Amino acid sequence: MCGIIGFSGREQAAPILLDGLERMEYRGYDSAGIAVRSETKGLQVKKTKGRLRVLSDLTHGGADLEGTLGIGHTRWATHGEPNDINAHPHVSENGQIALVHNGIIENYLEIKEQLQRRGVTFTSDTDSEVVAQLLEYHYNECHNMLEAVGRVLRRIEGSYAFGIICSDFPNALIAARKDSPLILGYGENGNFIASDVTAIIKYTRDVVYMEDGEIAVVTPESIDVFDSEMNPLEKQHSQVDWDVSAAEKGGYAHFMFKEIMEQPEAIAKTVSPRIRDGRVVLDDITLTADYVRDISRIFIIACGSSYHVGMVSKYNWERLLRRPVQVDLASEFRYSDPLVDEKSLVVVISQSGETLDTMAAMREAKRRGARTLAVVNVVGSSIAREADDVLYTWAGPEIAVATTKAYSTQLVLMDLIGLYLADLLGTVEKSEYDAILAEVQVLPEKMSHFLEHFEDVQYFASRYFNHNSIFFIGRNLDYAMGLEGSLKLKEISYIHSEAYASGELKHGTISLIEPGTLVVALGTYAALFDKAMSNVVEVKARGAEVLAVTTETFKEKMEKTADSTIVVPDTHPILQPSLGVVPLQLFAYYVALQRGCDIDKPRNLAKSVTVE
Repeated sequence: MCGIIGFSGREQAAPILLDGLERMEYRGYDSAGIAVRSETKGLQVKKTKGRLRVLSDLTHGGADLEGTLGIGHTRWATHGEPNDINAHPHVSENGQIALVHNGIIENYLEIKEQLQRRGVTFTSDTDSEVVAQLLEYHYNECHNMLEAVGRVLRRIEGSYAFGIICSDFPNALIAARKDSPLILGYGENGNFIASDVTAIIKYTRDVVYMEDGEIAVVTPESIDVFDSEMNPLEKQHSQVDWDVSAAEKGGYAHFMFKEIMEQPEAIAKTVSPRIRDGRVVLDDITLTADYVRDISRIFIIACGSSYHVGMVSKYNWERLLRRPVQVDLASEFRYSDPLVDEKSLVVVISQSGETLDTMAAMREAKRRGARTLAVVNVVGSSIAREADDVLYTWAGPEIAVATTKAYSTQLVLMDLIGLYLADLLGTVEKSEYDAILAEVQVLPEKMSHFLEHFEDVQYFASRYFNHNSIFFIGRNLDYAMGLEGSLKLKEISYIHSEAYASGELKHGTISLIEPGTLVVALGTYAALFDKAMSNVVEVKARGAEVLAVTTETFKEKMEKTADSTIVVPDTHPILQPSLGVVPLQLFAYYVALQRGCDIDKPRNLAKSVTVE
């Protein structure tokens, strides 16, 4: 959940490191630091609590640290509170070795106690410093840095991506990974490591994705990669195909708003190449009709917003496929002794493709014989490489911590997959298949139209931003959509909000409704609109203030009862959540703006959750 960058080259490293960290600050922003080696000054380390700008000011944009070899880190704390001492890089006791680390070392306490008995003094509360001190211990034994790294990797347990420099090695940077992303970048004036391609896209598009257990030695001239037994490897290179401007704000006040506005284009990029001659065509997967007919159960596994995509997809897939679909939180699935076997299809959804819980759940499913299909955004990510089949959303880089366009592209891609599987099974009528497909293709246009006329959402946010507790209610697809709307609001505005299936109100939740309570009532699902209206009347009778989201078809009916109404275009019921979620995203954005929150970097959150 933190950001790593490293550089070995023929330019001053510190400004490059700071630039890369700025592009990755969404991965962690409670502290930051860099370490640079120079011939005259040895290892120079600067780190500080707070946002990256504090570090940049401290080092005058990196000008204070000379040297062409360095590592940098922006942190989201796991072990040890956010402060200057716990910030990375961590330095060994003799000051020779500096290290940055993403992940968690599970047996760090055991190693720390062993080193303390040998007289090693620790300065931080982190698990990461243990690795720096252990490296020094083994380096003093063997006097070979690469061998010392190998010995350390064999002793530690957990997940890691490391960037390591040593004062004895003037040009060499060592990297290693296990269950935490790390890429290698090949540049003209030097070579890189990074936990995210956004950090180095300004300098190179030529990258290699490290696999678990691999070690790399990075110098200005070359990058050598080894397996866990120190055997040299030949790695396949990849070319990053999006422009650096995609990771910049482009005149928008916040990345989140930019990414909301990019959703029509992102959906078009996801959909257009996959519809040919009136059919859904998924060339990238190898599921056959015989296999699909033999599936006994489908599992959808994800975390956070991707889990909410799964909740929508459960309703849609069961309707289309007539097969049982179970949605599981990845963090629960992996420990639940799941009833998965060779007749199970397991679909995993992850924006980054590096979500640790999701990756571990997928591995557990594969171990039990299931076939796995991954829906991810990041090409070459760990989940994409390990799944039996993978489909990319092609949403482009998403920088804001609160996801918007990644959610929307996942949702529409899952709809396409559902149609594709239903077609293989013969469980969808041609008329409905054609109707859904026609609406999928005009979805970007309808979303664009709404995004050109959303002044009402902005007004309602200014009217309701001072509420401290908000409830989202809906039925069926509206309930699933409400889960995401509630999450967006709490993520970036810090308002307590909960989403409930409307039918459950009488079973306890309605006791929380009192005069003035804001209820966001979702009434876009046509089949249950009358039921949704009954629940609006129910909460109104208890004094609730109701902000409703509905469609053009039901606009007049809803306006007769709700205090305020947001209207989205009509589409096929299966696709309605794709349009209905947009005002919920905008409402969360403008509420957070009214409350003065840091929208792109909400407290305690980071973009990619690569620790358990």
